[in-house]
Order: sequence, then C-alpha cells, then structure tokens
Amino acid sequence: MSKFWSSMAKRAKPYVPGEQVEGPNILKLNTNENPYPPSPKVNDAMKNATNHALRLYPSPTVDSLREAIAQEQGVTKDHVFVGNGSDEVLAFSFMAFFEPGKMIRFPNITYSFYPVYATLFDIPFEEVPLQDDFTILPESFFQSEGGVIFPNPNAPTSVFLPLEKVETIIEQNQDHVVMIDEAYVDFASASALSLVHTYDNVLVIQTLSKSRALAGLRVGYAIGNPELIEGLSRIKDSVNSYTIDRVAMAAATAAIKDETYTKELTTKIIQTRTSVTKQLEDLNFEVLPSQTNFVFATHPSVPAQVIYEQLKEQGILIRFFNTELLHNHIRITIGTEEEMKQFFTALKDIISKNI
Repeated sequence: MSKFWSSMAKRAKPYVPGEQVEGPNILKLNTNENPYPPSPKVNDAMKNATNHALRLYPSPTVDSLREAIAQEQGVTKDHVFVGNGSDEVLAFSFMAFFEPGKMIRFPNITYSFYPVYATLFDIPFEEVPLQDDFTILPESFFQSEGGVIFPNPNAPTSVFLPLEKVETIIEQNQDHVVMIDEAYVDFASASALSLVHTYDNVLVIQTLSKSRALAGLRVGYAIGNPELIEGLSRIKDSVNSYTIDRVAMAAATAAIKDETYTKELTTKIIQTRTSVTKQLEDLNFEVLPSQTNFVFATHPSVPAQVIYEQLKEQGILIRFFNTELLHNHIRITIGTEEEMKQFFTALKDIISKNI
C-alpha cells in the first residue's frame, strides 16, 4: 500500500470481473453477454448521433432516454434515473440510501460487487445464507437495520424469487430502501416494477447489457418513487453531471423503443436455455432452475475446476467461482445454438475422460 492512499483506497477490495480474453477462436460463455447483435436501429441511431453536436456537452438530465424508459415501463420520467451502466447506478444507490454505521443485508451468494461497494463506502453488511436449494428465505431479510439489496433473478445462481415473496421483504423494511437488482429480469417470468407504484421504499435497477445486447455501451437505469430518483441525482451531480454521452443516449433510446427485437432475442435465448439445461441433465449435471441468460450447474463426479480448466485449454471460457460456497459449481452463459453445440462437443469429451 502506498503511504499516499486515502483510508478509502486502503480498505477497497476491488471487484474481479470475468476473464476478458480476446482472440479469433475464443468462445466466451463466462460473462453473460448476449450472443446476438443489438437492434439494427441502434447502429442507425449511433451513426446519426455522430455529428457536429459532439462538440456540445450531452444533456445532464438525459430526458429523451428517461422518457423512452418511462413510456416502456409505465411510469413517469420523474420515476427514472439513468447511469453509466447498472454498476454505476448501484454504486450511487449505495451512497444515496445506505448509511455508514447501519448494517445492510444481502445474500451470501450473490453479485460480488455488493460487498465491494459496502466496504468502499464504509457500510457494514450481513451476508444472509441462502437455503440449501439456493433460494432466498424472505424472513431472513425482515427488519434490516440499514436496508436490503438482492438480485432477482439471483446471480450467479440464476434462481428467481416470486414477487409475492419479494413484496414481503419490502413490506417488512418500510423505513429503509429495498433495492432489487433486475439485470436478468427480461429472461424471467416477472418484474418487481409493479411494486414501485405501491411502495415508496423500493428501487428497481435494470440494464441494457443483457437482453438488449449492449454490454459495450454501458447504460443502466433505476426506477423508484421521485424522492429516491432525486437522491440518486444528487449523488450523480456531485460526481459527474454528464455520465451518459450523446451517442450512448441515442443508441440506448433506440434499443428501448425496439421492443419487438428485444423480445425476439430473449425468446431465442430462453429456448436455447431450455435445451442446454436438458443436455446438461443428460450428462448427469444438477442444474438449478434458471430464469436468466445463463445456467448454474454442478457435476457429481467431475470437479468444476477440472471442467473449467479443460474447457479453457480448448478456448472455451465459462465462469468458475473458486470460493468455499461455490467451489464445485460452474456458470455457463447461453450462447447461440452453434456456440452451444461447440461447447457440448468439448464438454462431453471432458466428462467421458474424467469419470
């Protein structure tokens, strides 16, 4: 550690993303990116936005994009906050709604950025154990001292918590904000957005990275009551008023408006997910019921690390979590049908050689 580091820099424990290996023969099934290209309307919008107006700052209030999101989600613009990827929205949310010194709760198996933010912002946290089937027990999140955050569907498990159970967590924490991270919700059966109209303490966070195939664009958003949105804006404008550039704003707006294309993508991925689950089960894998664009699996005979390493030797990347709770599980992003054929050809060979 440098003597020049602040106390915040010293206590930071940075998030470690999935491997970003580039190459012509790499099959990337490790970071839950969409295997299909974004809407053609996105490319057109980006080209049209690349003009003389780039000399001007973008709108600090991102009104056109907020209006498009509001129209799609059935809320008003005042219910919408937009950030530079949902990770930035999450970071601003931790600063805006969680208080240093007051314990927050999130699952012990969840998105690993949560403990990173909590540690960085000096917020104490309790990692609540999942049940044996990797589901969330709602009662364990009741009456939190400082607030609650969890993904739904959860990551990396892929498991969805029914909305009636989500609502009980919100009801039992009405003095604190409950954040629901819905990065994968377009692959699931329902969103908690309907609860925003009933409860003033719920913040739903979504992204364009997954279902809209725009991980490289970095746009995410939150929906909640206008007081929560104002709190987020106060944090944003204390850091950087211009978080969304003109090109990203135009592209994201086009993606949001092209609902037909988004539905086509999610439908294809869900169909492939069903097929992938069946093929894994035929190889004796135990696969959790997924409502995401990935599956979470374990094999009774072949260690997860062996599968991960031998696939990597063939240029196929999946996610292996070398932790006490997850050391024998792998997470596999759903690719195209052709990509999954390539994956299973390699996987079947690995399983047969290691049993």
